[in-house]
Amino acid sequence: MKVTRAIFAGSSTRVSQKPARRLPEFAFIGRSNVGKSSLINMLCGRNGLAMTSATPGKTRVVNHFLINDAWYLVDLPGYGYAKLARKGRQELADAIRDYILHSCDLQMLFVLVDCRHDIGRTDIDFIAELGEHGIPFSLVFTKTDKTGPKALQERIARDEAILLQDWEFLPPAFCTSARTGAGRDELLAYIDSILKSYHDNVP
Repeated sequence: MKVTRAIFAGSSTRVSQKPARRLPEFAFIGRSNVGKSSLINMLCGRNGLAMTSATPGKTRVVNHFLINDAWYLVDLPGYGYAKLARKGRQELADAIRDYILHSCDLQMLFVLVDCRHDIGRTDIDFIAELGEHGIPFSLVFTKTDKTGPKALQERIARDEAILLQDWEFLPPAFCTSARTGAGRDELLAYIDSILKSYHDNVP
């Protein structure tokens, strides 16, 4: 798949506020400062599409981007940002949960994990909740340019071993780098395959 057009389509804090036009949605989420906005910009080939910041917790709303006039890329707020006041953390959690549980257009949720660190309890608990609710998800390891190939494979193997304590099998996983563009073609091809299956099953 080639991304030829990517435009901002709206922000929301509730599913009822998202863009009225119904299209398949592919959402991205992860701990704050995992590199989500940079990854989105890399996938779409537009540096300023999703706002990046060195300050964690920058995304506070659910952002929809219309891609190729055919599907939405959804930028969700990051989770696990402890420096927000309790009320702010609860508002973010409510917005995330409302979207994930109630958007019937969601086709795949990509859960981002920083490859430089072992997967954390917050990630594990979040993934477990996805399983409880039957939410389709895939793993995306970010910032792979910041570690060597051997260390990367060892880290991924450890993370997968941790997850396999609670899961019989794991969904697809992708290794990406916003700086080098690694993983871009694989992720877009995966999205394209889901879109084709979606359209094949639409009456």
